[in-house]
Amino acid sequence: MTSGATRTERDTLGPVSVPADAYWGAQTQRARENFPVSGLRLHPALVLALVMVKQAAVRANRDLGKIDARLAGAIDKACGEVLSGSFYDQWVVDVYTAGAGTSFNMNTNEVLANRANEILGSPLGSYTPVHPNDHANMSQSTNDTFPTAMQVAAILVGRELVAAMNHLADALGAKGREFDGIPKSGRTHLQDATPIRLGQEFAAYALAVRRAGKDLDLALGRCKEVPLGGSATGTGLNTHRDFASTAVRHLAKISGIDLRAAEDLRLAMQSMAPMACASAVLRNLALELTRIANDIRLLSSGPRTGLAEIVLPAAQPGSSIMPGKINPSLAECLNMVCMQVVGNDAAVAMAVQAGQLELNVMMPVIAQNVLFSMEILKNYLPVFTDRCIRGIQADAERCRAYFESSVGLATLLNESIGYAKAAEVAKESVATGKTLRQLILEKGLMTEADLARALEVRRVTEPGDISHA
Repeated sequence: MTSGATRTERDTLGPVSVPADAYWGAQTQRARENFPVSGLRLHPALVLALVMVKQAAVRANRDLGKIDARLAGAIDKACGEVLSGSFYDQWVVDVYTAGAGTSFNMNTNEVLANRANEILGSPLGSYTPVHPNDHANMSQSTNDTFPTAMQVAAILVGRELVAAMNHLADALGAKGREFDGIPKSGRTHLQDATPIRLGQEFAAYALAVRRAGKDLDLALGRCKEVPLGGSATGTGLNTHRDFASTAVRHLAKISGIDLRAAEDLRLAMQSMAPMACASAVLRNLALELTRIANDIRLLSSGPRTGLAEIVLPAAQPGSSIMPGKINPSLAECLNMVCMQVVGNDAAVAMAVQAGQLELNVMMPVIAQNVLFSMEILKNYLPVFTDRCIRGIQADAERCRAYFESSVGLATLLNESIGYAKAAEVAKESVATGKTLRQLILEKGLMTEADLARALEVRRVTEPGDISHA
């Protein structure tokens, strides 16, 4: 919060009024005034990553003799304070802003320079002895610092999401084991099909989520190759020849991520492929989760007039007018989260292809959408896991009743009574409402013992020759 008083700063365009107690400066203030778009601010992980980049850069410049040790120490200390949780409210630029992230980079430079000067005994806005461009931004450009920070932030948040995905996969796998002995009718085209066990369905859901987590891990691995040191166009202009390798080594230590300098700094600044890959994996995860949430809603539909094979824990009353109604609210929320993620990926795709020559100026919207997708998924998946999946109960009787009455069982009898006779019995089952078991026994087509063997649950839901096993 600011006091209401202002100070006057000057940049290359002229004087600017800045809140007197603000740690940001003239260029940040211009961005605030130019882009009052959404009220949304940088994801905290992106602020963290930008400051890590600045700390790595100042340490590299210190090591290489490019900056006075006293000034480097003050900037380093200011970075450390932010990384410890201070001053986050000083990043005030809207997420929809000038291209490439220049406003974000200067917001960072100004905050760190002002805090460093304060540490050294100079007032806010003096920019002496530490200057935002000359010192906080030394050997850097927005064009290499922002994509580096964007990729580091994606790794930091993405790791949390992978943990949430594995938590969900574990819970689905546990339900797969719990429900493994429960037979039910399979369904294809939403029509009766050959039998399956309820546990097999949940085991498949678990594997889908776990594989998506591995895919995200791979995508985050691509983000570990960073363009820091490329300067404005990937040529390393105005940097020491060892700056890139030294700065990336420091950044790896600060972030705890095994980062590496880009093989080709031009490519790493021209192409947003690593972030596009991460976004695509998030989209694919959202599609899988949507499918699973829809299945859970179908399987729990009822309780009297739907499938009602499973019972979801009651999360909240389901209607403002119908007493006692309980909805699959948690699965519905997951659906909406996933819809947002798919939409975010569409925005990322548009931005990724918009790169021109040496730079993609649409990086801010890429960062916003990838990090937002990760954020809402990592926040909600643990809730969905613990409040929905872990509390699911199976209606074993209902499942078995569907298993017994499904005309899909006729397929299992082809080799025992022939396709034509099995089809005839299936039609009669639909017409009369009698189960296949009843009709087979009434017509004397099989003995009860032979029929029991033919319809044994494990044998009809696993590979093998059922009729002659």
